[in-house]
Amino acid sequence: MNAILLIVSALTVAVPAQTETRVLPTAAKLERFEFEQKHMGMPYKLLFYAADQQTANRMAEATFARIHELDLCLSDYLPDSELNRLSATSPSTSPVKVSDDLWNVLQHARTISAASGGAFDVTIGPMVLLWRRSKRQIELPSAQRIADAKAATGYAGMLLDPTKKTVQLTKPKMRLDVGGIGCGYACDEAMKVLQANGIEHALIDASGDILVSAPPPGKTGWRIGLAKLERPNDPPSRFVNLKNAALTTSGDAYQHVEIDGKRYSHIVDPRTGLGLTESCVVTVVAPRCIDADAWTKPVCVLGPEQGFPLIDKIPGAAAISMRQVDGKIVTSQSSGWQRLDVEIVKPTDQP
Repeated sequence: MNAILLIVSALTVAVPAQTETRVLPTAAKLERFEFEQKHMGMPYKLLFYAADQQTANRMAEATFARIHELDLCLSDYLPDSELNRLSATSPSTSPVKVSDDLWNVLQHARTISAASGGAFDVTIGPMVLLWRRSKRQIELPSAQRIADAKAATGYAGMLLDPTKKTVQLTKPKMRLDVGGIGCGYACDEAMKVLQANGIEHALIDASGDILVSAPPPGKTGWRIGLAKLERPNDPPSRFVNLKNAALTTSGDAYQHVEIDGKRYSHIVDPRTGLGLTESCVVTVVAPRCIDADAWTKPVCVLGPEQGFPLIDKIPGAAAISMRQVDGKIVTSQSSGWQRLDVEIVKPTDQP
Protein backbone atom coordinates (compact mmCIF):
# COMPACT_ATOMS: atom_id res chain seq x y z
CA MET A 1 0.00 0.00 0.00
CA ASN A 2 1.00 3.58 -0.36
CA ALA A 3 3.74 4.67 2.03
CA ILE A 4 2.61 8.30 1.79
CA LEU A 5 -0.59 7.67 3.70
CA LEU A 6 0.33 4.72 5.85
CA ILE A 7 0.60 4.55 9.60
CA VAL A 8 4.00 4.92 11.27
CA SER A 9 4.63 1.42 12.61
CA ALA A 10 6.46 2.36 15.82
CA LEU A 11 3.75 4.73 16.99
CA THR A 12 1.78 1.93 18.61
CA VAL A 13 2.95 -0.99 20.69
CA ALA A 14 0.56 -3.81 21.55
CA VAL A 15 1.10 -5.98 24.62
CA PRO A 16 -1.34 -8.01 26.72
CA ALA A 17 -2.78 -6.01 29.59
CA GLN A 18 -0.95 -6.29 32.90
CA THR A 19 -2.63 -3.91 35.30
CA GLU A 20 -6.34 -4.77 35.22
CA THR A 21 -8.14 -4.61 38.55
CA ARG A 22 -10.53 -7.40 37.58
CA VAL A 23 -9.27 -10.78 36.35
CA LEU A 24 -11.45 -12.95 34.17
CA PRO A 25 -11.44 -16.77 34.24
CA THR A 26 -8.70 -18.25 32.09
CA ALA A 27 -9.88 -20.14 29.03
CA ALA A 28 -8.93 -23.80 29.31
CA LYS A 29 -6.16 -25.27 27.17
CA LEU A 30 -5.53 -22.24 24.99
CA GLU A 31 -2.00 -21.40 23.89
CA ARG A 32 -0.62 -18.09 22.60
CA PHE A 33 0.67 -18.07 19.02
CA GLU A 34 2.30 -15.38 16.90
CA PHE A 35 2.78 -15.22 13.12
CA GLU A 36 4.08 -12.56 10.76
CA GLN A 37 4.10 -12.12 6.98
CA LYS A 38 4.66 -9.16 4.71
CA HIS A 39 1.67 -8.03 2.66
CA MET A 40 0.69 -4.69 1.14
CA GLY A 41 4.29 -3.58 1.60
CA MET A 42 4.29 -3.95 5.39
CA PRO A 43 4.45 -6.63 8.10
CA TYR A 44 1.15 -8.12 9.22
CA LYS A 45 1.37 -9.65 12.70
CA LEU A 46 -1.17 -12.11 14.06
CA LEU A 47 -1.32 -12.83 17.79
CA PHE A 48 -4.06 -15.19 18.93
CA TYR A 49 -4.93 -18.01 21.29
CA ALA A 50 -5.69 -21.47 19.93
CA ALA A 51 -5.93 -25.05 21.18
CA ASP A 52 -2.76 -26.33 19.50
CA GLN A 53 -0.02 -25.60 16.96
CA GLN A 54 -1.76 -27.41 14.11
CA THR A 55 -4.92 -25.33 14.57
CA ALA A 56 -2.89 -22.15 14.85
CA ASN A 57 -0.96 -22.88 11.67
CA ARG A 58 -4.17 -23.53 9.76
CA MET A 59 -5.77 -20.31 11.02
CA ALA A 60 -2.72 -18.23 10.19
CA GLU A 61 -2.54 -19.68 6.68
CA ALA A 62 -6.20 -18.90 6.00
CA THR A 63 -5.89 -15.38 7.42
CA PHE A 64 -2.78 -14.49 5.44
CA ALA A 65 -4.41 -15.90 2.31
CA ARG A 66 -7.27 -13.46 2.76
CA ILE A 67 -4.87 -10.55 3.25
CA HIS A 68 -2.95 -11.57 0.12
CA GLU A 69 -6.20 -11.64 -1.83
CA LEU A 70 -6.88 -8.07 -0.73
CA ASP A 71 -3.35 -7.02 -1.66
CA LEU A 72 -4.00 -8.17 -5.23
CA CYS A 73 -7.16 -6.07 -5.20
CA LEU A 74 -6.15 -2.86 -3.40
CA SER A 75 -2.43 -2.35 -3.98
CA ASP A 76 -1.29 0.74 -5.86
CA TYR A 77 2.18 -0.80 -6.30
CA LEU A 78 1.13 -3.94 -8.17
CA PRO A 79 0.59 -2.89 -11.82
CA ASP A 80 -2.14 -5.48 -12.39
CA SER A 81 -4.08 -4.93 -9.15
CA GLU A 82 -7.80 -4.33 -9.56
CA LEU A 83 -7.32 -0.82 -8.18
CA ASN A 84 -4.71 0.08 -10.79
CA ARG A 85 -6.74 -1.47 -13.58
CA LEU A 86 -9.63 0.74 -12.57
CA SER A 87 -7.40 3.83 -12.44
CA ALA A 88 -6.18 3.02 -15.96
CA THR A 89 -9.72 3.50 -17.30
CA SER A 90 -9.79 7.23 -16.49
CA PRO A 91 -11.50 9.06 -17.95
CA SER A 92 -13.96 6.17 -18.04
CA THR A 93 -16.22 6.13 -21.05
CA SER A 94 -18.63 3.88 -19.15
CA PRO A 95 -19.05 2.56 -15.58
CA VAL A 96 -16.75 -0.28 -14.53
CA LYS A 97 -18.04 -3.23 -12.50
CA VAL A 98 -15.77 -3.87 -9.50
CA SER A 99 -15.40 -6.64 -6.92
CA ASP A 100 -17.20 -6.52 -3.61
CA ASP A 101 -13.94 -5.74 -1.78
CA LEU A 102 -13.01 -2.79 -3.95
CA TRP A 103 -16.58 -1.56 -3.87
CA ASN A 104 -16.71 -1.73 -0.06
CA VAL A 105 -13.51 0.29 0.28
CA LEU A 106 -14.39 2.93 -2.32
CA GLN A 107 -17.94 3.38 -1.07
CA HIS A 108 -16.77 3.86 2.51
CA ALA A 109 -13.97 6.15 1.38
CA ARG A 110 -16.41 8.37 -0.46
CA THR A 111 -18.62 8.60 2.61
CA ILE A 112 -15.66 9.77 4.69
CA SER A 113 -14.60 12.17 1.94
CA ALA A 114 -18.01 13.80 1.94
CA ALA A 115 -18.16 13.94 5.75
CA SER A 116 -14.69 15.52 5.96
CA GLY A 117 -15.20 18.02 3.16
CA GLY A 118 -12.51 16.36 1.06
CA ALA A 119 -9.85 16.24 3.77
CA PHE A 120 -9.81 12.51 3.03
CA ASP A 121 -9.83 11.52 -0.63
CA VAL A 122 -8.81 8.26 -2.32
CA THR A 123 -8.53 10.04 -5.68
CA ILE A 124 -5.42 11.71 -4.25
CA GLY A 125 -3.16 9.40 -6.27
CA PRO A 126 -1.79 12.11 -8.64
CA MET A 127 -0.81 14.24 -5.65
CA VAL A 128 0.80 11.28 -3.91
CA LEU A 129 2.93 10.48 -6.95
CA LEU A 130 3.93 14.13 -7.19
CA TRP A 131 4.85 14.29 -3.52
CA ARG A 132 6.90 11.09 -3.74
CA ARG A 133 8.91 12.72 -6.51
CA SER A 134 9.40 15.85 -4.43
CA LYS A 135 10.63 13.83 -1.47
CA ARG A 136 13.13 11.97 -3.63
CA GLN A 137 14.45 15.17 -5.20
CA ILE A 138 14.18 17.25 -2.00
CA GLU A 139 12.40 20.07 -3.78
CA LEU A 140 8.86 21.39 -3.82
CA PRO A 141 6.77 20.70 -6.90
CA SER A 142 6.19 23.57 -9.30
CA ALA A 143 2.90 25.44 -9.23
CA GLN A 144 2.06 23.94 -12.62
CA ARG A 145 2.66 20.38 -11.42
CA ILE A 146 0.46 21.00 -8.38
CA ALA A 147 -2.26 22.48 -10.59
CA ASP A 148 -2.11 19.47 -12.91
CA ALA A 149 -2.38 17.07 -9.95
CA LYS A 150 -5.33 18.99 -8.52
CA ALA A 151 -7.09 18.86 -11.89
CA ALA A 152 -6.90 15.06 -11.81
CA THR A 153 -8.05 14.81 -8.17
CA GLY A 154 -11.41 15.11 -6.44
CA TYR A 155 -13.75 12.52 -4.98
CA ALA A 156 -16.72 14.11 -6.75
CA GLY A 157 -15.19 12.84 -9.99
CA MET A 158 -15.50 9.23 -8.80
CA LEU A 159 -19.06 8.20 -9.58
CA LEU A 160 -20.44 5.18 -7.73
CA ASP A 161 -23.58 3.24 -8.61
CA PRO A 162 -24.67 1.22 -5.54
CA THR A 163 -27.27 -0.79 -7.43
CA LYS A 164 -24.75 -2.18 -9.92
CA LYS A 165 -21.54 -1.71 -7.86
CA THR A 166 -19.88 0.17 -10.67
CA VAL A 167 -17.31 2.97 -10.61
CA GLN A 168 -16.71 5.66 -13.20
CA LEU A 169 -13.68 7.98 -13.07
CA THR A 170 -14.70 11.10 -14.93
CA LYS A 171 -11.48 13.13 -14.89
CA PRO A 172 -8.45 12.50 -17.12
CA LYS A 173 -5.39 10.99 -15.37
CA MET A 174 -7.28 10.14 -12.18
CA ARG A 175 -5.43 7.67 -9.96
CA LEU A 176 -6.90 5.99 -6.90
CA ASP A 177 -4.87 5.43 -3.76
CA VAL A 178 -6.47 3.54 -0.88
CA GLY A 179 -3.34 3.48 1.29
CA GLY A 180 -5.16 5.43 3.97
CA ILE A 181 -8.09 3.02 4.31
CA GLY A 182 -7.31 -0.31 2.64
CA CYS A 183 -5.09 -1.59 5.41
CA GLY A 184 -7.84 -1.10 7.97
CA TYR A 185 -10.29 -2.94 5.75
CA ALA A 186 -7.80 -5.80 5.42
CA CYS A 187 -7.54 -6.04 9.21
CA ASP A 188 -11.32 -6.20 9.53
CA GLU A 189 -11.51 -8.94 6.91
CA ALA A 190 -8.64 -10.88 8.47
CA MET A 191 -10.37 -10.83 11.85
CA LYS A 192 -13.53 -12.18 10.21
CA VAL A 193 -11.55 -15.21 9.06
CA LEU A 194 -10.23 -15.89 12.56
CA GLN A 195 -13.62 -15.47 14.22
CA ALA A 196 -15.40 -17.59 11.62
CA ASN A 197 -13.00 -20.39 12.55
CA GLY A 198 -13.53 -20.14 16.29
CA ILE A 199 -10.59 -17.91 17.27
CA GLU A 200 -12.04 -15.64 19.95
CA HIS A 201 -8.93 -13.95 21.41
CA ALA A 202 -6.89 -12.22 18.72
CA LEU A 203 -4.86 -9.16 17.84
CA ILE A 204 -3.92 -8.09 14.31
CA ASP A 205 -1.22 -5.45 13.86
CA ALA A 206 -0.60 -4.13 10.35
CA SER A 207 2.30 -1.78 10.95
CA GLY A 208 0.32 0.25 13.47
CA ASP A 209 -3.25 -0.49 12.37
CA ILE A 210 -4.34 -2.59 15.34
CA LEU A 211 -7.54 -4.59 15.65
CA VAL A 212 -8.42 -6.73 18.67
CA SER A 213 -11.27 -9.08 19.50
CA ALA A 214 -11.89 -10.57 22.94
CA PRO A 215 -9.11 -9.99 25.50
CA PRO A 216 -6.38 -12.56 26.19
CA PRO A 217 -7.57 -15.33 28.53
CA GLY A 218 -7.67 -14.06 32.10
CA LYS A 219 -7.39 -10.40 31.07
CA THR A 220 -9.88 -7.60 30.59
CA GLY A 221 -8.23 -5.99 27.58
CA TRP A 222 -5.31 -5.72 25.20
CA ARG A 223 -2.83 -3.10 26.39
CA ILE A 224 -1.88 -0.72 23.56
CA GLY A 225 0.90 1.79 24.15
CA LEU A 226 0.89 5.19 22.41
CA ALA A 227 4.24 6.72 21.52
CA LYS A 228 5.19 10.28 22.35
CA LEU A 229 5.30 12.89 19.62
CA GLU A 230 8.59 14.39 20.71
CA ARG A 231 10.39 11.12 21.52
CA PRO A 232 8.66 8.31 19.60
CA ASN A 233 11.35 5.74 20.43
CA ASP A 234 10.95 6.18 24.19
CA PRO A 235 8.79 3.71 26.17
CA PRO A 236 5.16 4.84 25.99
CA SER A 237 3.62 6.51 29.02
CA ARG A 238 -0.01 6.39 27.87
CA PHE A 239 -1.81 3.07 27.39
CA VAL A 240 -5.29 2.12 26.24
CA ASN A 241 -6.88 -1.19 27.24
CA LEU A 242 -9.12 -2.36 24.41
CA LYS A 243 -11.36 -5.24 23.46
CA ASN A 244 -13.41 -5.73 20.29
CA ALA A 245 -12.08 -2.47 18.86
CA ALA A 246 -9.52 -0.97 16.52
CA LEU A 247 -6.81 1.62 17.07
CA THR A 248 -4.78 3.42 14.43
CA THR A 249 -2.18 6.17 14.70
CA SER A 250 -1.02 8.55 11.98
CA GLY A 251 1.89 10.92 12.39
CA ASP A 252 5.09 12.24 10.87
CA ALA A 253 7.57 11.14 13.53
CA TYR A 254 9.44 8.90 11.10
CA GLN A 255 8.24 9.96 7.67
CA HIS A 256 8.91 13.58 6.83
CA VAL A 257 11.26 15.64 4.71
CA GLU A 258 12.85 19.07 5.17
CA ILE A 259 12.84 21.31 2.11
CA ASP A 260 14.25 24.83 2.18
CA GLY A 261 14.33 24.72 5.96
CA LYS A 262 10.67 23.69 6.33
CA ARG A 263 9.44 20.32 7.56
CA TYR A 264 6.82 18.52 5.46
CA SER A 265 4.92 15.42 6.61
CA HIS A 266 4.35 12.26 4.57
CA ILE A 267 0.61 12.92 5.00
CA VAL A 268 -0.60 14.85 1.97
CA ASP A 269 -3.27 17.53 2.30
CA PRO A 270 -5.68 17.04 -0.64
CA ARG A 271 -6.43 20.75 -0.55
CA THR A 272 -2.82 21.83 -1.23
CA GLY A 273 -1.12 18.81 -2.77
CA LEU A 274 1.71 19.14 -0.24
CA GLY A 275 2.65 17.33 2.94
CA LEU A 276 1.37 18.80 6.18
CA THR A 277 3.73 21.27 7.83
CA GLU A 278 2.46 20.92 11.41
CA SER A 279 4.09 18.08 13.34
CA CYS A 280 1.32 15.95 14.79
CA VAL A 281 0.26 12.49 15.90
CA VAL A 282 -3.41 11.45 15.83
CA THR A 283 -4.79 8.23 17.28
CA VAL A 284 -8.34 7.09 16.54
CA VAL A 285 -10.18 4.26 18.29
CA ALA A 286 -13.28 2.86 16.60
CA PRO A 287 -15.28 -0.38 16.45
CA ARG A 288 -13.95 -1.12 12.95
CA CYS A 289 -10.40 -0.79 11.72
CA ILE A 290 -11.51 0.69 8.40
CA ASP A 291 -12.80 3.71 10.33
CA ALA A 292 -9.89 3.98 12.74
CA ASP A 293 -7.47 3.80 9.80
CA ALA A 294 -9.19 6.30 7.56
CA TRP A 295 -10.24 8.93 10.09
CA THR A 296 -6.73 9.60 11.41
CA LYS A 297 -5.88 11.39 8.14
CA PRO A 298 -8.66 14.00 8.00
CA VAL A 299 -8.14 14.74 11.69
CA CYS A 300 -4.45 15.36 10.93
CA VAL A 301 -5.42 17.58 8.01
CA LEU A 302 -8.24 19.48 9.73
CA GLY A 303 -6.79 19.62 13.23
CA PRO A 304 -8.68 18.67 16.39
CA GLU A 305 -10.91 21.75 16.35
CA GLN A 306 -12.59 20.68 13.11
CA GLY A 307 -11.75 16.98 13.18
CA PHE A 308 -12.98 15.94 16.62
CA PRO A 309 -16.62 16.96 16.03
CA LEU A 310 -16.58 14.55 13.07
CA ILE A 311 -15.17 11.76 15.26
CA ASP A 312 -17.87 12.41 17.85
CA LYS A 313 -20.52 11.57 15.25
CA ILE A 314 -19.18 8.01 14.85
CA PRO A 315 -20.71 5.61 17.42
CA GLY A 316 -18.01 4.19 19.69
CA ALA A 317 -15.19 6.30 18.21
CA ALA A 318 -12.69 8.49 20.03
CA ALA A 319 -9.48 10.34 19.18
CA ILE A 320 -6.46 11.97 20.76
CA SER A 321 -4.14 14.46 19.05
CA MET A 322 -0.64 15.60 19.96
CA ARG A 323 0.69 18.65 18.11
CA GLN A 324 3.78 20.77 18.33
CA VAL A 325 2.66 24.39 18.66
CA ASP A 326 5.28 27.12 19.19
CA GLY A 327 7.76 24.55 20.42
CA LYS A 328 5.33 23.00 22.92
CA ILE A 329 3.41 19.72 22.78
CA VAL A 330 -0.34 20.33 22.90
CA THR A 331 -2.53 17.30 23.62
CA SER A 332 -6.24 17.33 22.76
CA GLN A 333 -8.89 14.66 23.23
CA SER A 334 -12.29 14.10 21.70
CA SER A 335 -15.24 13.76 24.05
CA GLY A 336 -15.29 9.99 23.56
CA TRP A 337 -11.69 9.54 24.67
CA GLN A 338 -12.65 10.00 28.32
CA ARG A 339 -14.86 6.91 28.13
CA LEU A 340 -11.94 4.66 27.22
CA ASP A 341 -9.90 2.63 29.68
CA VAL A 342 -6.79 4.84 29.58
CA GLU A 343 -3.76 4.35 31.78
CA ILE A 344 -0.99 6.93 32.22
CA VAL A 345 2.24 5.85 33.90
CA LYS A 346 5.45 7.62 34.89
CA PRO A 347 8.76 6.38 33.43
CA THR A 348 9.67 4.93 36.83
CA ASP A 349 6.43 2.93 36.85
CA GLN A 350 7.00 1.18 33.54
CA PRO A 351 5.95 -2.49 33.76
